[in-house]
Amino acid sequence: MQLQEKVVKGLSGWLMVIVLVAGLVGSFLVMVGASGQDLPEWLIAVCIPVIVVDLFCWFGLTVVQPNTARVLVLFGNYKGSLKEQGFWWVNPLTTRRMVSLKVRNFESGKLKVNDHIGNPIEIATIVVWRVVETAEAMFRVDDYEHFVKVQTESAVRNLATTYPYDAHEEGQLSLRGSATEVSHRMKQEIQERLSEAGVEVIEARISHLAYAPEIANAMLRRQQATAIIAARQKIVEGAVGMVEMALDLLNAKQVVQLDEERKAAMVSNLLVVLCSDRDAQPVVNAGTLYQ
Repeated sequence: MQLQEKVVKGLSGWLMVIVLVAGLVGSFLVMVGASGQDLPEWLIAVCIPVIVVDLFCWFGLTVVQPNTARVLVLFGNYKGSLKEQGFWWVNPLTTRRMVSLKVRNFESGKLKVNDHIGNPIEIATIVVWRVVETAEAMFRVDDYEHFVKVQTESAVRNLATTYPYDAHEEGQLSLRGSATEVSHRMKQEIQERLSEAGVEVIEARISHLAYAPEIANAMLRRQQATAIIAARQKIVEGAVGMVEMALDLLNAKQVVQLDEERKAAMVSNLLVVLCSDRDAQPVVNAGTLYQ
């Protein structure tokens, strides 16, 4: 049977203190006065259980701190949750278990998992959460704080296997390059696992992400090589555009007429100059164009 949270209200604790004190004082006054007056014995007999009940009722006083709740259980039956802060009186026979409703952080340890393409990585996450359903938190799971820890780590492991560490294709999502999308997906997956424990996930984000030590050096060289290739590609694209523009300008202004062979030589020279990672060393041709 699924328990649903039921919010209850207690009686004012201060009012009950006045009533209980008045009951004790009245009972003692009756018993003391009975020694000097001819009062019925039944009246004295009534005062004794009244005092016992009065003293027992003092155990019903309870305090609810801000952002906490008291879960009331009577003989194994859930009676409700006292969530309003203040000084209250409830049935003294109930057991009152405190549940914190404050926003809390949980940071997982560094988990070693394989990403989508099998590379071993280290990943850790921070989850911001709070209890919103006290009955589910207390009675549907054994220890809701431990449940949050285990299910969060399980969700992070599962999520890490669905994304590569780095994107190798245009538009591909990755753990390192798509932080917003990955955090949103992580929050959804953790929330699905923790909803049955009455826990709300406010935020989830990656706090640590790195390749495992055994492949870190190799992956660093791979990233450097990828960056160099991407940079070279941009340089070549720019160089080709500049060569094309130079040929068009020479032709438009009729500065010089070049045959196909000389055009090819000029293109080769310009590409060497523009794509080289060192300063060009020009050779001055003192002869004609063909010598």
